[in-house]
Amino acid sequence: MSKILVATFNGGGNVPPALGIAGELSRRGHDVRVLGNADQEETFEAAGLRFEAYRRAAAHTPLDRQGLARWASDYLGVFLDTGAGLDLVAALDREAADLVVVDAMLLGALQVLQARRPVRHAVLHHTLHGFMTRGFAPWVRLLSGPRLLSPIRLWRRADRVLMPGIAALEPRAVRATNVRLTGPVWPAGVSPRPHTGTGRVLVSLSSIYYGGQVETLRAIMAAVADLPVQVVLTTGRAVAPAELEVPPNVEAHGFLPHRDVLPNVGMVVGHGGFSTTLQALAHDLPMVVLPAFHLGDQRAVGAAVARSGAGLMVRRTAPAGRIRAAIARMLDDGPHRAAAAGLGAQLRAVDGAATAADELELLLPRANYPVISRQQSVPRRVSVGRAASPRPTGA
Repeated sequence: MSKILVATFNGGGNVPPALGIAGELSRRGHDVRVLGNADQEETFEAAGLRFEAYRRAAAHTPLDRQGLARWASDYLGVFLDTGAGLDLVAALDREAADLVVVDAMLLGALQVLQARRPVRHAVLHHTLHGFMTRGFAPWVRLLSGPRLLSPIRLWRRADRVLMPGIAALEPRAVRATNVRLTGPVWPAGVSPRPHTGTGRVLVSLSSIYYGGQVETLRAIMAAVADLPVQVVLTTGRAVAPAELEVPPNVEAHGFLPHRDVLPNVGMVVGHGGFSTTLQALAHDLPMVVLPAFHLGDQRAVGAAVARSGAGLMVRRTAPAGRIRAAIARMLDDGPHRAAAAGLGAQLRAVDGAATAADELELLLPRANYPVISRQQSVPRRVSVGRAASPRPTGA
């Protein structure tokens, strides 16, 4: 049995991959400990994982309604915060680990770990590699000021970099030698299958708050009010259905598990969140994507969907008529349905949590190999493919 420490934060779509991989490693017999924000304790302990809360890390409030400047400052503070790194090193001082897995956006933590603790470590991404290297990394380096912190340099020093996606959605080939495309890591209870619904629509934007989110939801409600379809709306944790004028053909929920809805709808309207997008596509569902925030990954995700032919990307400030036309087009038959089904087949053919756990086990001391191996518990599924070979053994 090996000891594995996973460092994460409450950022919304970054949590399911961390939870899924940590859970898979625990099921294989490893002792997995999670370091995260205090409000994540219930989520990880409910999955049977040991949890420790940060003590020095910057405060993070993903549900607070705040302007763009404060929102950006909050997240940049999380990304660059060395307090999380000091907490990570302190956690290792209290209890050593054979392997550390760090969220790719916790750059300050990764920097401190690499400088102070020569321990085998992996980086966990939770969106497109193309966005992280060509969108996220440059602007974070620019905003890091005199530190000139380079996310790409930090990631290259890791023993492994895990990307929970597939090559078909990447804008270009992934060539970094330590990167592995694992396929999606589904939230607990999610087992995608081709949808059977036709005349229903799921509208689901972010589970955390973005500026303009209420206005976007209102525009979508105005757009679907004139369509002869039934709509299921989930507003997430940051917006209440009571804030919207919900038309008679809309069934509104603050929260509803996607696994209960996706098999029974004919298309999805989303904000470009990576997790929701992969789940929709894995059910063979075409999409209309209204990116929530131009500095985030939503535009890159929306562009990937549009490039694949499985959906349309529309500005979130577009008038209701344009949103309505896009939804109506995706509800109809056409090549977009075949494109969505093609991506769905690829996404269902892989097991991201198991593939990621396989990669992490290659970094563990052989004497501590798992009590319960994947080969003993589940049949091996189709591999997504790797960025390059041979496999690196270190930074």
